[in-house]
Amino acid sequence: MKIMTKLTAHLDVTLTAEVKEALATGRPVVALESTIIAHGLPYPDNLRTARKLEDRVRAGGAVPATIAVIDGRPKAGLSADELEFIAQPDSNIAKLSRRDLPFALSQHRDGATTVAATMIIAAAAGIEIFATGGIGGVHRGAETNFDISADLPELARTNIAVICAGPKAILDIGLTLEYLETYGVPVIGYRCDSMPAFYSARSVYPIEMRLDDADEIALLCQHKWQSGLDGGVQIANPIPPAFDIPHDKMDAVIENALAKAQQAGIAGKALTPFLLAEISALTEGESLSANKALVENNVALATEIATRLARLKQANSKA
Repeated sequence: MKIMTKLTAHLDVTLTAEVKEALATGRPVVALESTIIAHGLPYPDNLRTARKLEDRVRAGGAVPATIAVIDGRPKAGLSADELEFIAQPDSNIAKLSRRDLPFALSQHRDGATTVAATMIIAAAAGIEIFATGGIGGVHRGAETNFDISADLPELARTNIAVICAGPKAILDIGLTLEYLETYGVPVIGYRCDSMPAFYSARSVYPIEMRLDDADEIALLCQHKWQSGLDGGVQIANPIPPAFDIPHDKMDAVIENALAKAQQAGIAGKALTPFLLAEISALTEGESLSANKALVENNVALATEIATRLARLKQANSKA
């Protein structure tokens, strides 16, 4: 099915019947990324988590749309078999960001989408709310290695709200916030006054805009996009208290993992999966449990926001 938008006017997105009907009837839809399934969690934990996240969206009254590329086709919503395929380690699924999409589409490749690629496909399908774990950002040492995630420019250009637990903890949070400010991306703290640091509920970096209610967040998104202020909104949702790992403790673990990556010469797209595996080993699995908990927490909030935004649109159409 071809969905026309200003940014992705010719991107053909295949929708499941469930997602297609929801979009046609104004029901809330929540986009979910597939990189966490293919590259973020071990099998079969990744498949159980993927199913649990979709079930959580449905339980909240919305429709899940897990995003991926299958045989060169961008898809919003996956079948049970496709979800299993993405999760299988021997599927050798590529990791797709914006730059990788043309190659995957033209060569009929399979790929799990990062935050940036998920935003592109979701927006092309007409989905405005997206839940993930953490966004990419400015890497530590970016002043010399120029390593800045494609997630950030995508947030600056694509009309979608991204609910996350802040930037991934391996990043330079301060510089990531500076980038988002420069490019006009509102960063909203959901019931928090400092930027969450993924595994940690708090960091030393303040958030200037705080909203404590899903209705207020939905209203902000509506005003932004109706005013012609194109680009995304980042909603920072702290990890649940029971899974919070203090920031100073995680910082020491991350520095250790970064040193190992540098010694091994690991960089680029291989860096994040390596660091996540190292951090999990160094924390004896504590970070893995935290990762799953924060993603589910973000999906729950995203479902609330999507539901409220759908109600606002229905009210406006009747006015």
